[in-house]
Amino acid sequence: MDFKPLVTLLAVVNPLAIVPFFIHYTQGFTRAQRRRTVYTAAFSAFVVIASSALLGLQILEFFGISLASFQVGGGMLLLISSMNMLNAQPAEAKAHTHEFEDGAEKAAMGASIAVVPLTIPLLTGPATISTVVIYAERAQNFLQMSALIGYGVVIGLATALCFALAEPIARFLGKTGINVMTRLMGLILAALAVEVMALGLLKLFPGLGR
Repeated sequence: MDFKPLVTLLAVVNPLAIVPFFIHYTQGFTRAQRRRTVYTAAFSAFVVIASSALLGLQILEFFGISLASFQVGGGMLLLISSMNMLNAQPAEAKAHTHEFEDGAEKAAMGASIAVVPLTIPLLTGPATISTVVIYAERAQNFLQMSALIGYGVVIGLATALCFALAEPIARFLGKTGINVMTRLMGLILAALAVEVMALGLLKLFPGLGR
């Protein structure tokens, strides 16, 4: 079984890097509200990954986009994400994540922030979706596609675990530890991004392989 998709997804999603955001956005939540937020975010991450695996290729076909072009574009997104991570930022971080600040207070008054911004875009954004679609195309049979969806379950469980243990993790690793972990995953993701782009470029320009 090929575990490369799982490694890539773990590097892109990297729930450890989102722990500080989770703590920030759930300030003032009761234990029950925080637990519900954990479950909702984990399930939402799984749904995004599973939907991308099952419907991503059909959406590309509908818009007339070749997979090779999508691989190059997706690889570039992964590379940009890895640059964010090498700077100790979440892979899916926006340039202006403070746009969500005002919503945090509203979330504390009852509105759930598990889906936005925690799941989308901080956990699963364009880079994650691109990764899943690229690996879905490589799935040759039902077993491999099931494995890819199963990796979504693993990501959901990893997200739930990290968020449920958010405060102990933050205390144990500290800001420095989380930054080191994020940079390490960013380095791995950069190498995987180059590989994805290279495969797409070889399909678009076969002469490059000669």
